[in-house]
Amino acid sequence: MRSQVVFAIQVYFEHLNRSSAMNPSPNAHRFAPERALELGRQTLSIEAAAVEALQERLNGDFARAVELILNSHGRLIVSGMGKSGHIARKIAATMASTGTPAYFVHPAEASHGDLGMITRDDVLLALSNSGESGELLSILPALKRQGAKIIAMTGVPGSTLAREADIHLDAGVEQEACPHNLAPTASTTAALALGDALAVALLDARGFGPEDFARSHPGGSLGRRLLTHVRDVMRGDDRVPAVKPDTAITDAIIAMSRGGLGLVAITDPAHTVLGIFTDGDLRRAFEKRIDLQQGDIASVMHANPRTISPDRLAVEAVEMMERLRINALLVVDADNHLIGALNMHDLFTAKVI
Repeated sequence: MRSQVVFAIQVYFEHLNRSSAMNPSPNAHRFAPERALELGRQTLSIEAAAVEALQERLNGDFARAVELILNSHGRLIVSGMGKSGHIARKIAATMASTGTPAYFVHPAEASHGDLGMITRDDVLLALSNSGESGELLSILPALKRQGAKIIAMTGVPGSTLAREADIHLDAGVEQEACPHNLAPTASTTAALALGDALAVALLDARGFGPEDFARSHPGGSLGRRLLTHVRDVMRGDDRVPAVKPDTAITDAIIAMSRGGLGLVAITDPAHTVLGIFTDGDLRRAFEKRIDLQQGDIASVMHANPRTISPDRLAVEAVEMMERLRINALLVVDADNHLIGALNMHDLFTAKVI
């Protein structure tokens, strides 16, 4: 009996879905590419104007907000409901990755126990376009009693949230990009941009640099670019073909072929780099019809070649190779002793490029 009921319900919903698909809303419009382009451009124009207007309204309150967060002994708590909550999460993530300890707290969850996550040393950044979000307003008295500072970001300077906050940041917009002026579009873009402005001002005030940024992003391509050094990707000197300057050209070419790097280093007995001979040099020698059966490698090598230190960033090796239009570099120590080499393939393999 139960299986028959389940089957009947399934049939009903399948019929309902087919009916909905066959009978679209009478208010639905036929798709018009020109209309879509017009609305797309209009949306971008409205949102760009909203962000531009923020710049003109920035005042001393913005600087005070930056100073308050900077001097806080706690963390920055970012909170908001609905679409403002989504923007608040992004702002918290940006802050955390640029040197300002921050996390998101849902205001509804805060009033049911999570308020204990916020201490008197913290600063609350509360987002609400209307400034009247009930969930946010309900937690303000408890936060103010314990001494936490509050920065409000709203679109209504005279709102309850703006009045109750220690500092108010005006993120108001003249209109939403939504044709009905209802869906949060320009207002959320403005709030996000203002949050980014706070984050950038704070990272500058903290002296937060590329190395700090890399430590916050060890797992991604950005982290690899900023944390990977030449020593991490180079081939050791035991894997780099090297010959003495009086080595016959043919023997040097054989050593280069066996090395698989497309080069052979020319060094003195102390392993000091004197020159380099690459597969490109070999092709040019053929073009010039140089007799490679005669003479030693010193007669055709490229003397005093470009080298790099093992302590330089791998991205610097990439930049040097691209600028000089070469495919490999010898790695040397402070005394110009050969300690390794790397080529573009090594950098690709390490995902530096």
